Amino acid sequence: MGICGYFTMSWKCLVVLSFRLLFLVPAGLPVHSQGESQTDSKVMDNITVRQGENVFLRCAQGDIVTHTAWLNRSSILYAGEDKWSVDPRVSLVTLNQEEFTIKIEDVDMTDEGPYICAVQTSSRPRTTSVHILVQVPPTIINLSKDLVVNEGSNVTLMCQASGKPEPSLTWKLLSPSVDLVSEDEYLDIPSISRQRAGTYECTAINDIATDVQTVEITVNYAPSVSEGRDVGVTLGQRGVLECEVDAVPKADFEWYRDDRRIFNGLDGMEIEDAGQLSKLTFLNISEADYGNYTCIAINKLGSSNASFVLYGPGAVQDGNSGSMGTHVHTYTCLLLVILLPFLLKF
Repeated sequence: MGICGYFTMSWKCLVVLSFRLLFLVPAGLPVHSQGESQTDSKVMDNITVRQGENVFLRCAQGDIVTHTAWLNRSSILYAGEDKWSVDPRVSLVTLNQEEFTIKIEDVDMTDEGPYICAVQTSSRPRTTSVHILVQVPPTIINLSKDLVVNEGSNVTLMCQASGKPEPSLTWKLLSPSVDLVSEDEYLDIPSISRQRAGTYECTAINDIATDVQTVEITVNYAPSVSEGRDVGVTLGQRGVLECEVDAVPKADFEWYRDDRRIFNGLDGMEIEDAGQLSKLTFLNISEADYGNYTCIAINKLGSSNASFVLYGPGAVQDGNSGSMGTHVHTYTCLLLVILLPFLLKF
C-alpha cells in the first residue's frame, strides 16, 4: 500500500509529501513545510543515546486522532498498529488515545537522524519531529606494531581511533614510567636511546568511554662490559672471575688467557653464562692459573671487553689491571742495599 493509499484524501496525500521536506531541515531548528498553513508542527529536544542501548520514541495522541504513523526519513516504521519496517529491532510499545510509542533496540550509527510522528485529526494534520543522536565509544582502529630498532634511529608511532564524539588521543611511556609525552595521534622519537625503550600506551577517550592499547619498542645497542675486578685466591682453592655486560640483543661471551681462548671444561675451568653475566670458575687453583684474563662480550652491533688479574697470596696489584707486583720481595732487596754499607763497617 502506498502512502497516498494510507491517507485516502488527496489533500492528506499532499500533507504526507510535505512531511518529506522536513527531513531536509537540521535537527533542532524550527520546522517549516509547504503545508505549514494546514499542519501543526512541533520539534522535540534531541534524543542522545549510546550505541547498543534502546531508545523509545513517544508521540502524544488525542481523542480526535483518526490515523497516526512514525516515519524515519522517507520510510514509514509504523502506521498505527501495522508495522511497515522490516527491521526486527523496531517494535510497537504503546498505542492508545494518549500516546503512540515505538522502540528501537540495539541502536547503531545507522539509526541516527530525524524521526517524525504524523498524526491526523478530524480537523487538521499534526507532526512532531525528533532527532536521534548516537554516541559511540572510542575504538582504536589503527596502531603501530611492536618495533625493534637500533639505538639512534628515528621512530614514529601512530594511533588512530573512531568514536562519537571524536575521541582525543594521548601517548605516554609506561616502563619506565614518565610524564605525558604526546597529545596527538603521532608520537615522534628522534634518535631514540636505550632509555626510551619500553611499553608505550595510546589512550583514546571521549565522553562515553576509554580505549587503551600498547606498543613495545625494543632498542638494540652494542655491548658495554663493566670494569673488571681482580681476584686473589689461595692455591688449591676455588676462584671465580665475573664479567657483567649491558647489551641488547643478548651478548655472547668469550674468555681468553693472554691470547689463548678458554673453552668450558678444559684445564680445570668452567664457563657459565646467565643473561648479562658470565663466570669463569677455577675448580682448584694452581700456580699456573695465576695471570691475566680477558672477557669479551659480542652482539651484532659490536663488542666490548674487560681485563682481570687472578693472583695468589703475597702478590699485590700495582694499580694497573692485568699486571702483578711482588712488592714484599722488592722491599726486602731495597732494604738490604741501603743497610749493606753500614753492616760492612762492623
